[in-house]
Amino acid sequence: MLDDVQKLPDDPSVLKDLVASLASELKVRDILIEKLKHQLAGQRRHLFGSRSESLDQLELTLEEEEIARAGEEPAEQTTPAPTGEKRQPKRRPLPDRLPRNEIVLSAGDACAACGGQLKRLGEDVTEELEYVPGRFIVNRIVRPRMACACCETFHQAELPSRPIERGRPGPGLLAHVLVSKYADHLPLYRQSQMFGREGIELDRSTLADWIGQSSRLLEPLADAIGRHVRRGQAIFADDTPVKMQAPGTGKTKTARFWTYARDERPWAGSAPPAAWYRFSIDRKAMRPRAHLKEFEGWMHADGYAGFEELYRSGRVREVACMAHIRRKFVDVQQSQGSAIAEEAIKRIAQLYAVEKEVRGKPPDERVRIRQANAKPILDELEVWLGAQLRRISAKTPLAGAIRYAITRVKRLRPYIDHGVLELDNNTAERAMRGIAIGRKNYLFMGSEGGGKSAAIAYTLIETAKLNGIDPHAWLTDVLGRIADHKITRIDELLPWHYPQASA
Repeated sequence: MLDDVQKLPDDPSVLKDLVASLASELKVRDILIEKLKHQLAGQRRHLFGSRSESLDQLELTLEEEEIARAGEEPAEQTTPAPTGEKRQPKRRPLPDRLPRNEIVLSAGDACAACGGQLKRLGEDVTEELEYVPGRFIVNRIVRPRMACACCETFHQAELPSRPIERGRPGPGLLAHVLVSKYADHLPLYRQSQMFGREGIELDRSTLADWIGQSSRLLEPLADAIGRHVRRGQAIFADDTPVKMQAPGTGKTKTARFWTYARDERPWAGSAPPAAWYRFSIDRKAMRPRAHLKEFEGWMHADGYAGFEELYRSGRVREVACMAHIRRKFVDVQQSQGSAIAEEAIKRIAQLYAVEKEVRGKPPDERVRIRQANAKPILDELEVWLGAQLRRISAKTPLAGAIRYAITRVKRLRPYIDHGVLELDNNTAERAMRGIAIGRKNYLFMGSEGGGKSAAIAYTLIETAKLNGIDPHAWLTDVLGRIADHKITRIDELLPWHYPQASA
């Protein structure tokens, strides 16, 4: 295109050619512009979607980091926070529309010092936001300030202990936040949005602080459940991966939740069922070794090599899992339609039929029925598997499933002779379901401290559910009492004692 109009040619034919050339160039530019607009719109849609997902992940990252910080012991602040550091969320007044439940704590009518009559000078009011399932209320704790008419001695009732000192939440609200996150799998930023629809402005960071402090308060109770689990004759063990943020890398690494469960109901035991959870940043053998250093007895588990050191110690005796054996044959049958795999599944089903018969019976009767009915099936299964292995190629997936089964059946045999043992490790696997669902929502742990807080919450909530106790009701009761409860009597607060305590 010419930059100077004065240089346009005078010849009409040349001008026509120039106009035609310019028209062609403009058409090419228009097409290019439309193409770029289309690409830009696509990029914007892509950016919006990514940004939306990134913001959710950022919310979750901050949430787990704040829970971890809140779970740490508070340090004394001797110097003011540096300029530019994020300030604590401002406490907003509670809405006037919420119903108030007024509690007056009187200092009495007579002076404890001289016996004179007390006169009222004023009062201190502490408002506590509480949650009753389905609605919010505000507890107004009124403490009149009194003075003796004779000796002017000042009197006022003490403020009762609360789950979070100088904090606003009542025990019912704390229980609601814990159960919503770790039983109903609602991240804190979503809970904050839900509270906002009720006119209650609670920042995600505030909720994270509540969970961290509640976990620290409830940790002795989770430890008591752990001791109860390890006192069992037989426990169930399993682990599952969970992502944990790796600081400074912008990435995550694989951490682990471990569960150790005790459930004696299948053999009519009297001990309450319980599940104890632990969190670790890796899957090294030292983790279960540290968790079970005080345990002696049988352990149902999968074939994880890290357990071998426990078995070699002689304190822990292994019981393999038939569900893991069966699962490998199911995979082969579904992918290849193998008749041998299908036959193996049918034979294993006969063993489960025997288990259905002995469920709930005392140990000696379970042993008698298993030796009469299950042992011949297991013996025949082992022989049959060996015969099938010799008939097929050693490199096939079916051969791998058979070799695994032959190895694990040898370690499963103790269940035939001990009535307190089970055919599989499904008790521990069921205890992991909540974590498997939860990690789809919160994506990853923010830190090791956040994982520890989660393990405490899972321990309390899952154990309450195993005992048929409403986790919210029980935790509300516990959080209202635990601050003043003697640590030497912590077992009184365990969930299986809750019905008697309520009565």
